[in-house]
Amino acid sequence: MRTLIKHVLAATEPQAAVTVKGWVRTRRDAKGFSFLELNDGSCLGSLQVVVDAGTPGAEELPRLTTGASAVVAGQLVSSPAPGQKWELRATRLELVGVADATYPLQKKGHTAEFLRTIAHLRPRSNLYGAVFRVRSRLAFAVHQFFQERDFVYVHTPIITASDCEGAGEMFRVTALKGNPDEKPQADFFGRPTYLTVSGQLEGESFACALSNIYTFGPTFRAENSNTARHAAEFWMIEPEMAFCDLPGDMDLGEEFIKAMAKYAQEQCAEDLALFARFVDKGLPERLEFVLERPFVRVPYGQAIDILRQSGKQFEFPAAYGQNLQSEHERFLTEEHFKSPVTVFNYPRAIKPFYMRLNDDGQTVAAMDVLVPGIGEVIGGAQREERLEQLHDNLRFHQLRAEDYWWYVDLRRYGTVPHAGFGLGFERLLMFLTGVANIRDVIPFARTPGNAEF
Repeated sequence: MRTLIKHVLAATEPQAAVTVKGWVRTRRDAKGFSFLELNDGSCLGSLQVVVDAGTPGAEELPRLTTGASAVVAGQLVSSPAPGQKWELRATRLELVGVADATYPLQKKGHTAEFLRTIAHLRPRSNLYGAVFRVRSRLAFAVHQFFQERDFVYVHTPIITASDCEGAGEMFRVTALKGNPDEKPQADFFGRPTYLTVSGQLEGESFACALSNIYTFGPTFRAENSNTARHAAEFWMIEPEMAFCDLPGDMDLGEEFIKAMAKYAQEQCAEDLALFARFVDKGLPERLEFVLERPFVRVPYGQAIDILRQSGKQFEFPAAYGQNLQSEHERFLTEEHFKSPVTVFNYPRAIKPFYMRLNDDGQTVAAMDVLVPGIGEVIGGAQREERLEQLHDNLRFHQLRAEDYWWYVDLRRYGTVPHAGFGLGFERLLMFLTGVANIRDVIPFARTPGNAEF
C-alpha cells in the first residue's frame, strides 16, 4: 500500500513496512550502498532512502538518475543525519521509468524564463510544486468560504454572446471554415459567439432567484498585453448577492481577502516559508499587514487628490477620469494609508454599463479592493437595478439593449438591489505567494503568442 511522503515525514514513530512511490531528485553512491532523495509532490520535503548493494532491485541503481521514477518498500527508521527525522531503509527497489541524460531539471538553479519553456516539467521543481499545491488548497478555501456562508455555486457558460465589459476584447468562437465574419447566422449557434470574459451577467440572473451565488471558473480576454499581470486565460471568482448594496459588497470583499490570507498562513505554512526565503522576503510581513490592519475606505476623487498632492513622481501621473495604475494603488496602501484600502465611487465614464449610477449623476457605485505588493485584487459594484436607468446606461456606453434583452428582463420582473465583485484567482495567488508574474501561478499560461502546451 502506497504511503504519501508527506505522511511518512510526519510520522511520530518508526514503521516496519512502508511503500513510497516518487521521482528521484538526487542519487549519491557510497561503498556498498546508495542514498536516494525521493519526492512524490505531496509536500516540499523529500525522503532519504538508503539502498544496500544487496537489496532486491539494487542492480537498477545506475539507471536511477535525477528524474527517474521508482517504487521503494522498506522500514522507516530514525535518521542520524542532521535536518531530517526519518529515513527509509529499502528492502525492495523497483525502477518504474528512466530519465535519460536530456532531463532538463537537474539539481541547480533555473530561471523562471527557462522553466516556462518546460511548463510540462516545472511542477517537479521545488518552487512550482509549492505554487501549485498552494493553488489547489486556495481553490478549496474559496469554495469553503462561500459554502460556509450559504452561497450557491453556479456554473456559468464559457461560450457567450454577451460582452460583459463592453470592451470588445473577446475571442470569437466559430465553426465556419472560411471568414468568420461571413454569414454569422450560418455559424454553429446561429449568431456571433465568444469565450466569456466574465460570468457576472449570468450570475446576476441566479442571484435574482437564489439570493447569494458565486461562480469560479475560467475566463478569457483578448487583450494584447504582455505584462506580468495579464493573461489571456485566467480563473475568476465572482459572487453576486441579492438585496445587497455597495457597503455590503465592500464588507464581503474585504472579509474574503483576510480569510484567504489567514487560510494560506495556517494551511500552507511550509510552502509559504519557501516563498519567503527564495521569492519575496517581505511576504510574511505583507500578509500580517493585511490581517492585522482594517481596510481604509476612500472615495475615488479623494484618492486622486491624495496622489496628485503627494509630491511623488509617478510613471503615469494621476488624473481624475482615469483608472488608477498599479503604482497609484500601491502608494495608497504601502505609503499613504499604510493599510489595505478600498476605493469606491468611480467616474461613470470609465466603468461598465451595469454599475449603479449614484445620485450625483457622475459616479457609479463601484469599488476596488487594494493590497500592498499587488494593488487591485478585487473589482466590484452595486448593479443598476432600475430599468430606465439601465437603458440609459446602455445608451451612454453605446451598447444595444436588444443584445442584453434577458439581462434587462431582470429589472422588469421583480427587480432588487444587488451587488457583487470579480476576483482574478491568479492575482490572489500572486499576492499570497509573492510570485511576481502571472505566468508562474497558472499551470499553462496563455499569453499573446504563447499557447504551446
